[in-house]
Amino acid sequence: MSILWYGVLILITGAERIVELVISKRNAAWAFERGGVESGRGHFPAMVALHTALLIGAFLEAWLLDRPFIPALGWAMLALALLCQAGRYWVIWALGSQWNTRIIVVPGMGLVERRGPYRFAWLRHPNYVIVAVEGIALPLVHTSWITAVVFTVLNAILLLKFRIPAEERALRAA
Repeated sequence: MSILWYGVLILITGAERIVELVISKRNAAWAFERGGVESGRGHFPAMVALHTALLIGAFLEAWLLDRPFIPALGWAMLALALLCQAGRYWVIWALGSQWNTRIIVVPGMGLVERRGPYRFAWLRHPNYVIVAVEGIALPLVHTSWITAVVFTVLNAILLLKFRIPAEERALRAA
């Protein structure tokens, strides 16, 4: 895969993130109309910045540091990244109108526990597992290993220290 095609992959992934933000905005309006309460706003800008940096960093590292495309690694990571996209939409489908990039809980609405990946009790936050895997796979399509490592560490800190605790508190409060 040439750096040009990798750039196209990154642009398509960025466009897909914009689609997710549109879905999220629609679902937020739906939730707020039903008395939804938002939590954890403080860490959200950091999440947006980190995910944006993943896309930019992966491409810039591959291009500026002349990272090679190693077919055995690259094609496997591309397949994994594409599976992650399917997983993201499985999560979005399972949560329906309750899915959001922000933490918005509608009082009185139960947890989604029997649809999609949420039916597996051992996997409480499947979307975050998907994000973590994608954060490794997408950069490694073109051996941007520095981006993969930095994103993975920062994403783990953000999720474990801020996002998941904020989400758990919001769900318990509802």
